Amino acid sequence: MRILVTGGAGYIGSVIVEDLVRLGHETTVYDSLDRGHAGSVHPAATLVRGTVGERELLAQTLRERDIEAVIHMAAFIEVGESVHHPEIFFQNNVVGSLEVLRAMIDTGVKNLVFSSTAALYGDPQRIPITEDDMPQPTNPYGESKLLVERMLRWLAEAHSMTITSLRYFNAAGATEMNGEDHTPESHLIPIVLRAALTGEELRIHGTDYPTKDGTCVRDFVHVLDLAQAHVLALGRRDAGMRVYNVGSGEGYSVREVMETVQRITGKTLNIVTGPRRAGDQIATVASPLRIRTDLGWQPQHAGLDEIISSAWRWRLAHPNGYGSL
Repeated sequence: MRILVTGGAGYIGSVIVEDLVRLGHETTVYDSLDRGHAGSVHPAATLVRGTVGERELLAQTLRERDIEAVIHMAAFIEVGESVHHPEIFFQNNVVGSLEVLRAMIDTGVKNLVFSSTAALYGDPQRIPITEDDMPQPTNPYGESKLLVERMLRWLAEAHSMTITSLRYFNAAGATEMNGEDHTPESHLIPIVLRAALTGEELRIHGTDYPTKDGTCVRDFVHVLDLAQAHVLALGRRDAGMRVYNVGSGEGYSVREVMETVQRITGKTLNIVTGPRRAGDQIATVASPLRIRTDLGWQPQHAGLDEIISSAWRWRLAHPNGYGSL
């Protein structure tokens, strides 16, 4: 299959591209490289540099590469940034997604896999979270993804498209080639691993949440298993939109993550505590039953130890991220 991956130079996108190339798909990466890394793109993939706002370039790429399906990953993802600059997130994530869809409609490409998020659930009324639970985002990032999902339902119906929205919980872990390298970094595991490597102070944002140890709880899914979910979603042939949670079904607190990192790395972390951070959700744990039933998704890299171990190996090999290549 000939596949375009927007945001394919980002963390999750680069691993998806790795998997697509391994499976023999002709893969094109479309990325501005403003937040992605050219060094993360598999050498067998074609890189086109552009933004999601450039509909003509998108359409040209779809035509020239004879694309059959799009995996739309390109988005701003930093929750804290979204709280302070929601206008940027709505422009890039919502308007940009609409431009991607319009380019697809213009060129007759019917198959889309959309990168969504568990952040659209907000603070859920029950755990685990199912796809039928009411979305109630607590930050503009989650709201931006929810708005796109609402658009996609109408577009799928109007244009007989096959659209699959994957609501990621917390992607983590690494392959030998690719790992997390964001600027700034806001994801828990790479922040903790960096602190283990450098000895810098590590802050827990909030210790008074109604959880087992007072810290936020997250469901971590290995990025390789997340990539597998995208490959399975590409196999859908029925028209219409479907939504799937992609998570392990297990929740780990911030303190548990830090304790696991100390055990795996053999490093003692310099931990301090502070107040809650705006926009953070209390607890997010997925029910992955629907994607397992419908698409046959079975995680092959479950467990916090394996996730953290793979991320630690990548960090040791790339202490400065892609800047060390």
